[in-house]
Amino acid sequence: MTINKDMNIQEVVAKYPELVPVFFKYGLGCIGCAAARYESIEQGAMAHGINVPALIEDLNKALAAK
Repeated sequence: MTINKDMNIQEVVAKYPELVPVFFKYGLGCIGCAAARYESIEQGAMAHGINVPALIEDLNKALAAK
């Protein structure tokens, strides 16, 4: 499985809880908020001024390392 920018934040966290620290590393601490149910990773990251490609790359590195 590869994480991509169009995936829903809450679904990714539910399926891969080990990725939570990566979201926190980027300052995306709203993984439990209401918006996370509806936002894609790209939408959430852009709302917080986060570099989307870097976040996706780190999420996939963490997933591959598990």
